[in-house]
Amino acid sequence: MSRSKSPIVWKIEGLPATGPAKGLSKKLRLFGQFIGDWDILEIRAPRSRDRSKPLTGEVHFNWILGGRAIQDVWGHHDPTTGRFVPWGTTVRYYSPALDAWRSTWIAPGQKFVRRFVGRRVGSEIVLKEEPRGLRTEWWIFSDIRSDSFNWRAVQRQRSGGPWETVETMRIQRRDH
Repeated sequence: MSRSKSPIVWKIEGLPATGPAKGLSKKLRLFGQFIGDWDILEIRAPRSRDRSKPLTGEVHFNWILGGRAIQDVWGHHDPTTGRFVPWGTTVRYYSPALDAWRSTWIAPGQKFVRRFVGRRVGSEIVLKEEPRGLRTEWWIFSDIRSDSFNWRAVQRQRSGGPWETVETMRIQRRDH
């Protein structure tokens, strides 16, 4: 598995942060626990045409905007070259008014932006997509440990319809 080396080629003033904003660290822990570099050991999409070999990938989380938000970048390894191919990025921030996280996923290659509200539900983190048409999708972080977690996307095509798992990932913290 090829691990990307992310040299900093350019810098956006004010974007990076060194940690959570003072006074908010407890509320920011929900997603703050993921800060760092992770390997996606397996990506499965049951409806995918090519199920012959599961993909692998990476996800990178970091503090941004004075430690009041977190940005992450998700992607897979090209099966031929092993190079990291980013899919998109999420910007997440805690909203005191909602006592929840607002998350916006931006995927230029897939030509869409998706908005979610995330909360702890039992031992999981559930991000519920803001309504858009009849389809509903939730993104769920589960089996969360300090060195690993699972992620899955579930959706239903109509209100009250059955939930279907459309993608799963097994993710492990990268050793440095």
